[in-house]
Amino acid sequence: MIRLVAIASSLILLHGCATSRYQHDTDFTPAPIADVKAIEDPVPVSEPRSSMGNPSRYRVLGKDYSVIEDATGFSETGIASWYGMKFHGHDTSNGEVFDVYKMTAAHKTLPLPSYVRVTRSDTGQSVVVRVNDRGPFHDGRIIDLSYAAAVKLDMHNSGTAPVQIEVLKAPLPDSVLWIQAGALSNLDNAKRFQQELETIRAEVGAGDWTVGIHSTEKNEKSIHRVRIGPVPEPEIAPLIDALKQNGITQTVILSQHQLER
Repeated sequence: MIRLVAIASSLILLHGCATSRYQHDTDFTPAPIADVKAIEDPVPVSEPRSSMGNPSRYRVLGKDYSVIEDATGFSETGIASWYGMKFHGHDTSNGEVFDVYKMTAAHKTLPLPSYVRVTRSDTGQSVVVRVNDRGPFHDGRIIDLSYAAAVKLDMHNSGTAPVQIEVLKAPLPDSVLWIQAGALSNLDNAKRFQQELETIRAEVGAGDWTVGIHSTEKNEKSIHRVRIGPVPEPEIAPLIDALKQNGITQTVILSQHQLER
């Protein structure tokens, strides 16, 4: 991972396709995709802004970058490249796990996640990708595609291609988070705790909380995590205070990519 120096604040840690701490020293091509037609483009939607990977400014390899506040209508022309197995299975800049077989991409300044149409200038072929990573930090390249996207654009063998990119859906202005208020082994106790949180919500006149239970089983043991969310990030601190006033102090704040982990 690369350590990025924020210009106006402290050090910020981001992941991206210019990073180096991986199990492989060099990148290499993934296993071939048997049926390219089976790869579906993602459906563009305006998702909440990622809580990770969106600093206002950051620095990589001595160069400064500013993340676009609102990317609605953004377009750009340049060279696309793609990145492969060196990065497969590692965190992207917004904390998700990079999968070479998904339709994703990396961009230096677009807010995460953004949905982008990538069109080859020479052939007219186009795909839709979800931008969830930072890069490519190479001169003359404007977007780094996953292997799947590169295959659909028929540029996986050449490595690069001239493209035009246009934002179809930019993220919403605010990021959202979840608050894990407790993790219990007994489902009935988890349901009672869930009701307690609903009662607190009514008493404090808070916003439209959703209190859910995320149950998992490992080694024949069940864990039932009681979570509040999604909550707009600016509302997290007041919500934590309200919980503390009601004796709920052992809370954990989670981003969306952490919910299934």
